[in-house]
Amino acid sequence: MKNETAAVATEVKKRKKFTWTRDDSELALLGLPATIWFAVFAYLPMFGLIISFKNFRLQPGKGFLASLFASDWCGFENFEFFLTSNTFSMLLRNTLLYNLVFIVLNLVIPVALAIVINQLYSKMASKCYQTLMFFPYFMSWVVVSYFVYAFLNPTGGLANLIIEAFGGEGVMWYSQPQYWPFIIVFMSTWKGMGYNMVVYLASITGIDTSLYEAAILDGATKWQQAWYITIPTIRPMIIMMFILNIGHIFYSDFGLFYQVTRGIPTSLYNTVSTFDTYIYQALLSNASIGRTAAAGLFQSVCCCITVLITNAIVSKIDPDSAII
Repeated sequence: MKNETAAVATEVKKRKKFTWTRDDSELALLGLPATIWFAVFAYLPMFGLIISFKNFRLQPGKGFLASLFASDWCGFENFEFFLTSNTFSMLLRNTLLYNLVFIVLNLVIPVALAIVINQLYSKMASKCYQTLMFFPYFMSWVVVSYFVYAFLNPTGGLANLIIEAFGGEGVMWYSQPQYWPFIIVFMSTWKGMGYNMVVYLASITGIDTSLYEAAILDGATKWQQAWYITIPTIRPMIIMMFILNIGHIFYSDFGLFYQVTRGIPTSLYNTVSTFDTYIYQALLSNASIGRTAAAGLFQSVCCCITVLITNAIVSKIDPDSAII
């Protein structure tokens, strides 16, 4: 009897597995534009990764693809040049340290703000604060760089005017590298804080209010409610955002590091240069395309590895929060 029941269940599963319904067709059509977009702009360009393993040279009278196939293979020489360059250790240090600070601050501050805003009784004030915090996210780094320059302009910037008004001496901000780690971290947090806060706030608003009502009846304070109800409930979202941010740890926001510093002056090169700015400046200096492609591929592979390692660690600790 048990064998017959198991056989029937297996047959039902097979029928369900290969059944194509109208809902499946609608969902497939809905996802078709995104599939085409990823195929054209994400997967098709991966063919160009072979440039990293070639000594690419434009051949006279030939197009890009013909020149690509005609160029000589160089193996891992492009990677060796990048990994053994004098600036690699500095670029690696800057990229990792800045991103680690960004990850921590973009986790702690938005979660705290989301919890605080969720406690506001006035919905009008809550919406107003959300809008004000979210607005910088939509601003281009080019626009932000002009605001920063208006503050830090050595000959008439607002920062120097305030310093001089209190009897101090003006600072040559764009030639003093010791200030820029704080400026970079502040600008990154200021611009991305609103977006991350809204993501966590959306998770908080989905929490069952009966949990808070029961906590209030037990005499729990606002701090205890946040610590024992809010944070544990939104933990899967926090972990997911953490894993996604770890996936960009070898990348940097090009606009932040290049535009805000106004092209990375020589005096700031060792302080604010990252892998992305290095690749851009190498392309401007007519460096080998193969070497810059190798640097980009190095970033992608390292990010993929860090995501897999982080997800594996999370799956061991909390399997339900892993994204893969």
